[in-house]
Amino acid sequence: MGRVIAVANQKGGVAKTTTVASLGAAFVLRGLRVLLVDLDPQSSLTFSLGVDPDVVDHSISDVIRGEVLLSAARLRTSEGMDLVPSTIDLLAAEAMLLPAPQREFVVRRGLEEVLGAYDVVLLDCSPSLGLLTLNALAAADEVLVPLQCEMLSHRGVGQLLDTVADVHRLLNPRLRVRGLLPTMYDKRSVHARAVLADVKRRYRVPVLNPIPRSVKFAEAPSMGTTIVATSPSSSGARAYFRIADGLLRAWRFGGRKVAPARPSRGAHSYGPPSAAEPEDTAGAL
Repeated sequence: MGRVIAVANQKGGVAKTTTVASLGAAFVLRGLRVLLVDLDPQSSLTFSLGVDPDVVDHSISDVIRGEVLLSAARLRTSEGMDLVPSTIDLLAAEAMLLPAPQREFVVRRGLEEVLGAYDVVLLDCSPSLGLLTLNALAAADEVLVPLQCEMLSHRGVGQLLDTVADVHRLLNPRLRVRGLLPTMYDKRSVHARAVLADVKRRYRVPVLNPIPRSVKFAEAPSMGTTIVATSPSSSGARAYFRIADGLLRAWRFGGRKVAPARPSRGAHSYGPPSAAEPEDTAGAL
């Protein structure tokens, strides 16, 4: 049965799509069967993996409307992941869900048909805390929260953690926070290091090793692929391999699951980061 991970943050531009695509590619190279689901009406994941949303036969919108099974909407990407693409029609599909009974569980029910065929399912959430993100959280075993290492970029993380806690309590008791994933990190920047230290103090959840800032991330989608394929030896690709390997170790060896936690000012659960390189917590969750 596949492990379902929602990659969520209501703020845009924090590398949610990059994280889903790069982790998916890393998992495939580790021998896993991987499904990616684009739950963003902007179709960023679909575009970045070389799929034109305007010409796909079916998308996650059709699944949500009950017109096709999720298996019928899957495409195979060049790197070996399966993808359920998104189109702009997802906006209308989300609106259609509003009056529907059990509206938070539509994505979960769609995934049930295919979970046995995958080791990992990654859900790329839209930059909002709307119904699509709630569906992802209701379907997931874990949530991974990318956040940019800038002071204003993590102001909404507390709200997201509150939402995760509510979903855990009301809709999905198996949901856990896997961790916060700092992205676009420049360890030479005093500001970036200060933000990382503040994040570690503020939230009682694991903070994974940061993903470094790199122009290679911007180049890969133009070729319809990921940094793992275009620049496998780059610092960015190596960082995602470390995150993927840490997750695999945690799952394989029964690492502790971290319960949803509300933000806590002044919490020093993980200590201050090194000015040079924060500790690797990915394999200890």
